[in-house]
Amino acid sequence: MLFIDTILLSPIYGTLWAARQIQNAIQQERAEEPARITAELRELYMMLETGRTTEAAFAAREKVLLDQLDRLEEGETNGEEKVK
Repeated sequence: MLFIDTILLSPIYGTLWAARQIQNAIQQERAEEPARITAELRELYMMLETGRTTEAAFAAREKVLLDQLDRLEEGETNGEEKVK
């Protein structure tokens, strides 16, 4: 009887496995987000120093990136990022 139960429940097990994989991928992406933003900020500063971007474009993009970092940090302090 146990074998039949396993066969009948396999679509549910498969769906749960897929949902866990998606959740793990989302958590990994969220964990890597601050490093990605920091790297982009570093590149932006180099572009400004080498003259590949204007002050206005730099300031606008820097504000967006810093706001993203602030939102990420707020989420971590509020417990939103610590879901397991």
